[in-house]
Amino acid sequence: MFAAISTAWPLLLGIGLLMIGNGLQGTLLGVRATLEGFPTATTGLIMSCYYAGFLSGSLITPRVVARVGHVRVFAALASLASASAIVHAVFLDPYSWGAMRLVTGFCFAGLYVVAESWLNDIATNDTRGQLLSVYMVITLGGMAGGQLLLNFADPESFKLFAMISVLISVALVPTCLTASRTPSFDAPTPVPLMKLYRLSPLGVVGSLITGTANGALFGMGAVYAGSVGMSFAEISYFMGASAIGGMLLQWPIGRISDRYDRRTVLTVVTFLAALVAAALIWMPMQDFSILLVMIALFGGLNYPLYSLFIAHTNDFLEPDQRVAASSGLMLVIGIGAIIGPFAAATSMNLFGSEGYFICLCAIHVAIGVFALYRMSMRSAVPVDEQVSYVAMPLRATPAAAALNPEAEWVEDDEEAGETDAGDEKPSLNAGS
Repeated sequence: MFAAISTAWPLLLGIGLLMIGNGLQGTLLGVRATLEGFPTATTGLIMSCYYAGFLSGSLITPRVVARVGHVRVFAALASLASASAIVHAVFLDPYSWGAMRLVTGFCFAGLYVVAESWLNDIATNDTRGQLLSVYMVITLGGMAGGQLLLNFADPESFKLFAMISVLISVALVPTCLTASRTPSFDAPTPVPLMKLYRLSPLGVVGSLITGTANGALFGMGAVYAGSVGMSFAEISYFMGASAIGGMLLQWPIGRISDRYDRRTVLTVVTFLAALVAAALIWMPMQDFSILLVMIALFGGLNYPLYSLFIAHTNDFLEPDQRVAASSGLMLVIGIGAIIGPFAAATSMNLFGSEGYFICLCAIHVAIGVFALYRMSMRSAVPVDEQVSYVAMPLRATPAAAALNPEAEWVEDDEEAGETDAGDEKPSLNAGS
């Protein structure tokens, strides 16, 4: 384990710096959009552009890396992301911001693809799970830490945009100077969505709606916080608390899901998240410390659902199918994340600032209702046959699926068998 981390530390350090910059940028843009008087719906569309860029970057970057190589792609995308941060401060209009968010999302997806495939090459079967856990802590911790930087300068000034640019640029240094070899690249091919739906309807629909919740929570959180009168410092704590909660509750929820029917666990978790969101609709702002605890609890219940749906889907698959299936679910989550900010913005237009939590509550109720429906349609996998829960990074790309220690990535032409439900299992080969 320590040998793997000592080899991967330059890459992990670079990713940590990127996440700090990315966490700060998302919150800063939400705050600044409010200060500039952007309509809430317009801000929602701007934030959705990031996830649209992220989804396209997840699909395109693997082909570019295969031709050009890891280091060159990492350097090019980090440079472009660094420049786009500055453009936000120069052109203060929604069209420029939407375009730059699209570029930023594309770049960060590509950076994660490089990092995740590199980590997978470094990892062995014995260290893959530990490296994935370290990577998850760094991504969530970096995102939470980035929120605190909002307190270092006035959001109306140029300084915070410059700080983001510097963080992204400095992230290049440890990665480009690493002495470890660059790996060969062979990205997993996601399962077509209809085939994936036949394998696990709950996995696909649950991942889509969970992605919507994640996009809404982080994409519009700063806009909500500003609309209810939080100070800049309070906004940074509010946004950081949800990420910290997600980091702290990943493992307890995961361990519980390994010991009981996983569908029951994810159903309970999502309904609890809906209850917390409902409580936050009417919670007065006078006691900010209680608000922080509640949003941390909501994040702790919300973020693990991502990994729960991947684990649930893997319960119905053979090991050599799980990489492709997990890759497909990560794309589904990306599609949901595009919808999330605009859905939250629409709800806020209809119901005022409370619409933010009304939207999050409705999303989690929808997940729970569909989970109950699927439980009535399909028998559960016996607990002793469930795969182990693996906490996946929140902003992972399909390349991270190969880091899952429960998966076996094969590259032969052998055809897969049939599922218990009679559906064809997907091959991992291109075009399957």
